[in-house]
Amino acid sequence: MSINWTLPAVALTAATLLSAPLSAQEMTLQLGHLANEDNPWHKASVRFGEELAELTDGRIAVEVFPNESLGKEIDLINGMQLGTVDMTITGESLQNWAPMAALLAVPYAYSSIEHMDEVASGEIGDQIEQQIIDNAQIRPIAYFARGPRELTSNRPIESPDDLDGLKMRVPNVPLFVDVWSALGAQPTPMAFSEVFTSLQNGTIDAQENPLALIRSASFNEVQDYVNMTDHVRSWIYLTIAESTWNQLSEEDQAAVMEAAARAQEYERELFEESIAADRAYLEENGMTFVEVDQPAFAAQAKDAVLNNVNDEIKPIVEDLFASQQ
Repeated sequence: MSINWTLPAVALTAATLLSAPLSAQEMTLQLGHLANEDNPWHKASVRFGEELAELTDGRIAVEVFPNESLGKEIDLINGMQLGTVDMTITGESLQNWAPMAALLAVPYAYSSIEHMDEVASGEIGDQIEQQIIDNAQIRPIAYFARGPRELTSNRPIESPDDLDGLKMRVPNVPLFVDVWSALGAQPTPMAFSEVFTSLQNGTIDAQENPLALIRSASFNEVQDYVNMTDHVRSWIYLTIAESTWNQLSEEDQAAVMEAAARAQEYERELFEESIAADRAYLEENGMTFVEVDQPAFAAQAKDAVLNNVNDEIKPIVEDLFASQQ
């Protein structure tokens, strides 16, 4: 997983309510993540700290460490399990402990952001969260949206038939390779650092990523079209270590959950603003947006998706596909 905003890193951002007297603090939670200060996830993390300080009259403060300054994602997860880190933002990486976490980012499992919200906040989401708590000793307390992945190219792509022979970069993930092969493209795993040059010299014809990364990587300089495939809709969790959670009183646990709910609502506002801003920027800088036949893409990708998910979640994925028909 990667975040691709590109502002300079800083070592630390403290999210504390300045009006709360310092002497009132009883606990400081350390929240490390991999995004930078311009990322909605970071801003929502800061908001979480402000809300929690207010709800606890300053007794609980939150220090937010962006830019992997507290450690990389897996290091933070391990630290939370050891009791040396309190909080992080993480998602399908948790499938190393909780297989159901793979459901956070299954291609074409969610037909819209509303469908994704329905799953994430419903019974399936509850099952995912409980398995993460039980197996990883990490507690999800809110979830943040991630921008859907879109296909860029130098020719418009409206249906799977238009993919025939398209040479495209994909991450080195078997699921991605198999899905795009099933759709008719010629997927080529490649390090992200090589993508711009490869598009520029014609080694590949296309690539796929969220709008924010398409913008930050300046792909508008070497690609003409953004084809709105929305092929991966996903979410990620704001989490707290179970060992930290268990140190809190019931009253403070309730405050944490309320602050997290407010942060989730705030993040969604920022998310929607960022999607609109990224699209406007790319259009202003020469890219044409193409609406695609998403049901046709989903139908053709289905078998490849099911062949790549583990047996525990396969029935759920089958149901998710069936619910879209």
